[in-house]
Amino acid sequence: MTATVPPAPSENPIPDPAGRVELPPGTVLTDARFVNDDLLPVPLARRRWTTYNFTALWVGMAHNIPSWLLASGLVALGMDWKQAVLTIALANVIVLAPMLLTGHAGPKYGIPFPVLARASFGLRGANLPAMIRAAVACAWFGIQTWIGGQGIFILLGKLFGGWAEASEVGGQPWTLWVCFVLFWALELAIIYRGMEALRRFENWAAPFVIVGALVLLAWIANKAGGLGPLLDQPSRLGWGADFWPVFFPSLMGMIAFWSTLSLNIPDFTRFGAGQRAQVWGQTLGLPTTMTLFALLSVFVTSGSQAVYGAAIWDPVELAAKTDNVFGLLFALITVLVATISVNIAANVVSPAYDLANLAPKFITFRTGALITGVVGVVIMPWKLTETPELYIFTWLGLVGGLLGTVAGILIADYWIVRRTRLDLTDLYTPGGRYWYTSGWNVHAVVAFLIGGVLAVGGSHSAPGKGPFPEDGLIPFLKPLADYGWAVGLAASLAVYVALTAGTRRRV
Repeated sequence: MTATVPPAPSENPIPDPAGRVELPPGTVLTDARFVNDDLLPVPLARRRWTTYNFTALWVGMAHNIPSWLLASGLVALGMDWKQAVLTIALANVIVLAPMLLTGHAGPKYGIPFPVLARASFGLRGANLPAMIRAAVACAWFGIQTWIGGQGIFILLGKLFGGWAEASEVGGQPWTLWVCFVLFWALELAIIYRGMEALRRFENWAAPFVIVGALVLLAWIANKAGGLGPLLDQPSRLGWGADFWPVFFPSLMGMIAFWSTLSLNIPDFTRFGAGQRAQVWGQTLGLPTTMTLFALLSVFVTSGSQAVYGAAIWDPVELAAKTDNVFGLLFALITVLVATISVNIAANVVSPAYDLANLAPKFITFRTGALITGVVGVVIMPWKLTETPELYIFTWLGLVGGLLGTVAGILIADYWIVRRTRLDLTDLYTPGGRYWYTSGWNVHAVVAFLIGGVLAVGGSHSAPGKGPFPEDGLIPFLKPLADYGWAVGLAASLAVYVALTAGTRRRV
């Protein structure tokens, strides 16, 4: 079955004053291999997310336990608090640029990330970046869900006692597994209600989580009589030769933390009322929030050093120190809201669309969300957070290199080759301008392979600290490994532009 459309749709888009485009009236897209209701462009009438909605989305996503632990991971690697906060702030300013560039297609055309990828990779080839992004999201979903389940377990154990002494199943108390499963089910129940439910949830979750973090700061500052000695502890690295070898891979790791969203941000911006809403919403929401959260992490941990004699970086563990029942319940609700807020937005929405793009006839957005939930548990990705080296250098570094490579191709195609002009109908039509060679754009695949090898080919681990050889997978590429995200983005962008320079495109 093929798509049927009115004549010459590309010459007759339906614009509006904000420059947004929707399918021409009467367009019927029926090829079930590439179309379902979740992948179709959002009609103009439903594109109504405002600056506040996007800001709230980022506040809700940034305020979570792994974000809180980023600063602690950097301090554990030898930075002082100023170096850690600077690294996180700079990383989020940098990653904001590709976030805004790829996000542009959302309000303009109302399409999700896998459909945008069809313009550069081809209707079938788009499954390559979509599945890479989906796999990363499934891993993050498992990490966040496990952390959320642990938070519930610790706080309920403090309330009721005896939970940690329960009999073990699979090496963990059965009560921990119950908390994990209940939390997992709650997340999927919310996302199953769709994107409008997510928008409403993020609107109130964002300010709630901010209040929760500030309450924790006020509580520990009151007990400490100040913010303790941690702010005065010097860096073990200094600012010289020992600092930079840690700084650059750490910076790439911090960028990689949100490089996932720099690809699939159109999944959200497609609901935007216009470019102003997504640009201002993301600019106000991402770098400011992540920097503030890093500062809160350091200040609260400083207070814990003064009160308990040791730096307690985990906010759940710290909150469990109180004997106040109301305080414990408030902390429990904050952990629930914070973790759900980031997990369903950052780690379920994207793979749900990506999996729907793989088989639109059989997989809807809701089905994709359920698959994500199952895969995210089966692969047991929480193992990746066992050490700062494994978490920041191996996991985030590898992810950042691959996702940066995809981002370079998307930006090159949409901004440099096509100058933001797409044919909506052909994005769903076999044999159209985005069909290339049997649905694959060889230029994009070649650019991805070259950029990916350059970005992650030199991946290396210190002895006993990770899965890679000490000299790197490809030894002569080892010097590039510490800059994986930037190398992948720049290389793939340059290669794609060079390969397409002599190709005339009808856009």
